[in-house]
Parts: sequence; C-alpha cells; structure tokens
Amino acid sequence: MKTEQPLVKIRNIFIQGRSDEDWLPIINGIDLDLNRGEVLGLIGESGAGKSTLGLAAMGFARDGCRIASGTVEFDGIDLIAADAATKRSLLGRRIAYVAQSAAASFNPAHKIINQHTEAPIQHGVSGRSESEKDAIELYRRLRLPNPDEIGFRYPHQVSGGQLQRAMTAMAMSCRPDLIIFDEPTTALDVTTQIEVLAAIRDIVQQFDTAAIYITHDLAVVAQMADRIKVLLKGDQVEESDTRSMLDDPKQDYTKSLWAVRSFTREEKPLASEDELPVVRVRNVTASYGTVPVLHDVSFDVHASRTVAVVGESGSGKSTVARCITGLLKPSEGVIEFDGTPLPADYRQRSVEQLKQVQMIYQMADTALNPRKRIREIIGRPVEFYLGLRGKEKTERVAELLDQIELDPDQFMGRLPSELSGGQKQRIGIARALAADPKFIICDEVTSALDQLVAEGILKLLARLQDSLGLAYMFITHDLATVRAIADEVVVMKDGRVVEAGGKTDMFTPPHHDYTNLLLSSVPEMDPDWLTELLDQRGVDNIGDAAIERMEDA
Repeated sequence: MKTEQPLVKIRNIFIQGRSDEDWLPIINGIDLDLNRGEVLGLIGESGAGKSTLGLAAMGFARDGCRIASGTVEFDGIDLIAADAATKRSLLGRRIAYVAQSAAASFNPAHKIINQHTEAPIQHGVSGRSESEKDAIELYRRLRLPNPDEIGFRYPHQVSGGQLQRAMTAMAMSCRPDLIIFDEPTTALDVTTQIEVLAAIRDIVQQFDTAAIYITHDLAVVAQMADRIKVLLKGDQVEESDTRSMLDDPKQDYTKSLWAVRSFTREEKPLASEDELPVVRVRNVTASYGTVPVLHDVSFDVHASRTVAVVGESGSGKSTVARCITGLLKPSEGVIEFDGTPLPADYRQRSVEQLKQVQMIYQMADTALNPRKRIREIIGRPVEFYLGLRGKEKTERVAELLDQIELDPDQFMGRLPSELSGGQKQRIGIARALAADPKFIICDEVTSALDQLVAEGILKLLARLQDSLGLAYMFITHDLATVRAIADEVVVMKDGRVVEAGGKTDMFTPPHHDYTNLLLSSVPEMDPDWLTELLDQRGVDNIGDAAIERMEDA
C-alpha cells in the first residue's frame, strides 16, 4: 500500500562534475517523488543524467561529482546532511543498487552466496545459516535453475542472465525499501531479458519495494514503470504515468525518443551461387576443452552485405567469431577468405590475412586502452598493418576520424575517458577501419548505447559499408538492429544453425519454433505486453515456450 508521504523526496537538486578547475552542470534543479511499492522509470539518451539522478536518490555522487545544492530525503532522513555512519546503516540494508554489469559487480574470487550473505550479516538482519536459506528461497523466487546449489558457484560459472538475477536477489537480501536498477538488462538477449524483467517485477511487487528503473529501452520501461520521467542534458523534460506517456507524450524530445529506430535499409538481393563470398564458414565444429560448443556451422558473407547472427546467450554466436578470427581452432571444418582457407590459428596467419578480418567490440569502455590518446589507439594499427609513420600516419588517423564523423582537431588528443559512449564506439569503428579490412565482425556494437546514439552508429556503419564495400557479420540479440541493417539472418541455438535466409523471409511466417520464440520475446511499447506474454497459452505455444524457458533454463 502506498503511503501519502513519499519514501524518496528530492527537491531542486543540482549536481556538478569537475572539469579541470571548473564545475560543470550535470543535473539542473530536478524534483523527484517516489512512493513505497512504486516503480519510477528514468529515461533519456546518454549523458541525460539518469544514473547520476538515480545515485543521488541514495545520497551518493560519483568521484569527480558533487551535489551542489538541493535536498534528498529518504523516509524523512536527509541523506545529504547525514553522517557516514547513518549512510552505512541505510545502504545495503534499506537502500540497494543493481548495476548494469553483474559480471563487473561481483567479486570473481568469492562464491555468489558468500557475497549475498555479507550485507544481512553485517547489518545484523540474520546470521549465516538463516541468510543462506533466505538466499536459496530468493533464487527460487527469481526462477534461477538449481536454486539449492547455484549460489555455491563462482560468478564465472553462471550465465549473464543468471548472474543478473543473483544480483537482484542480493539486493533483496535485507528486504530494502528502495532499489535502484541501473540498466539491468542492457546486455541480455531477448529471452533472458524476459526472465530478468519478470523476476524483477515479481520481487518488487511481492515485497512492496520502491524502485527507480534506469534505462534507454523504451519498450522495457513500459513493462516495468508506474511513472516515467524523461531527462535531457540534466533537465527534466516531462513526467507522467506510463500509459499517458506512451499514448500521448507532450514534448517534442519525448516524441523523438518514441520515434527512434526509424532507420532501416532496403534488403539487398541474395548473392548468386557463382559469386565468391568474402568469408565462407563451412561445416565448422568447435569445442572449449572437452565441451562441444559449435556443431557443423555453415554460412557465407559477401561483399557489401550484412549477415546478422542472432540467438540467445550461449548459442555460439561469439564462438563462431572466435573461429573466424583464429582465436579458437575448429576441430572440424574450414574458414575461407576470398576462396582461400585461413589458417585455424591466428598466429599462423600472414599480416595481410590478419588485416582483412577486424572486430568492433561490444563494450568500448573496456576495448579502448584508457591510458592511450585517440591518435595512439587508431595510429597503432595504421602503423602495424599499413606501415605508415610520422606525418603520413597522422594524416591517415585524421582521415579515419573524418570517416567516423569526429573532428580530428578536437578528438585526436583526447583520452577515452573524455568521450561519450557513442564517441568511444566510433573510435572502435575507426580502429577496425585502420587496417583497411574487407570483413568486419560487429559484436553487439549498439547494445550498451541509448537508442538515439545506436541509430547514429547503425547509419554510420551503413554509410561506410556502401562507400568501402565492406562485408559485415553482425552479432546481436537486438532484433530491431537486425531489421534495420541486415541483408541475411542466421539463427543459432545450442551451437547449431536452426534457420537462415534473407531478412524479409526471416521476419515473415512461418518460422522455426526457436525463431518464433526470439521474435515473440522482443518487448513492445505496450504496458500489458509482458503480462500477456507470460499468461499466453495460444495455439502456437509461444507463450508456453517462453515460460518453459524461464523455468528450465
């Protein structure tokens, strides 16, 4: 039951970030109210201030930031004025935080259940034995497989979706009054995302917990939030209940968010049988140690075309990429480039062979060396693959920055920490282009970006493909990305190709049952979508399949 007085009450808060000797505005005089049992969605593009405002609700500001003025009250307690001991008594006990990356948030050296029990033991909520039993019960409620034993694994021994649910269970260990969910499903495939969303929503409802749900995915926030607050560059644009916001947004900026992902490319005709592919994957089988992960995988990628490889986590998408790049040696099959077999081990490939296959990585934050300036990050492959030095090298780096639509004079001397997420991903693209390749593997390159920035990256990649004749292999779990940019689609499950064909054919029924499951799992801009999916028992059994996956995964 919701109380009349807000659990969280923020008034006229200003937050600043340090730049050299100056303090620059991040949040500009925003108010926020949140009641018990209510979920508030915070949305907006990168740099809008979503995470900063969410952390401020905990009375916290990141290093290099400060709460310049305003008030933050939690259940009548002034968190800004509170001393350290008071904050320690609240954080973890009555206020919890679920981060975007579960893998980066858990200590890899300790078992999951040991990290789960730390907060209830330290806060005197329960003893070791009792908190372990409670952890197992929470794992069961969150639909984790083998709840009696999964907590006794290390973080690397469970999947990303399972670890994300384990982190939600850990946040619930002291039954907090408030949880901040910061992009908790961004890096998950669509079927795993359903599991996590359903689990989060159930646990919030069961314990009447207040939550702030931070995301750039509008369809996701439609399933989770009672109210939505839209932010832009530290300012509040508008706020209303979810249904009203979805049906009738008032501000132009909000309408522009609703209209994103309008970009789509016309599908190119299928290549003729006699057209030589740039990359040919033929009957590839591979294992990690004694565990088989790929089974007789075959597909082609032609020049100026994009093949999207889709499937759940663990389906083998990235493993295929490892085989193509020579990082994993297939036990059977062959990878060909321009009709010539590539050595299975990258260390046996020539420089010319290495330059032709490049990658753009999912997380630009971890893919770029934080200590190197942009001129060095892009300049290294220019020197290694093309042999350019001095003035020629600098000119080539400048050309590459122009190609990715960044001003060389402004960006060449910067560090990665001085760039936005979208700018970092553009640098990752420039680094791949620096080798002058024919084939680029794009590994979930837009999954960590807000939808406006992601659309800009897709448009950039499309323009580069058209101008340079590049062949792309797009690894993704985002079917909106597939619709936007793919020419052909390869659907993988359990290391096998279950369906493949042109994009139009793949999105036109009838489908393979597994492709049906993927397509039905893409969130829609309808607040009732998740509930209806979970309750669905149609003749096609899509809903049943989704529920069975959640119970048995």
